[in-house]
Amino acid sequence: MNNEKTGMLIAQIRKEKGLTQKQLADRIGVSNATISKWETAKGFPDISLIEY
Repeated sequence: MNNEKTGMLIAQIRKEKGLTQKQLADRIGVSNATISKWETAKGFPDISLIEY
């Protein structure tokens, strides 16, 4: 997967839902710094850590 495309998709969907990075982070159990890293392609979500 491409980090930049994934980051842009996360940011786009978050904004469409009207959420801040902090609100999204709280909902999925990560820090808002983690969301920022994902959205700026400096990190990549580890989907194995996200509970369904």
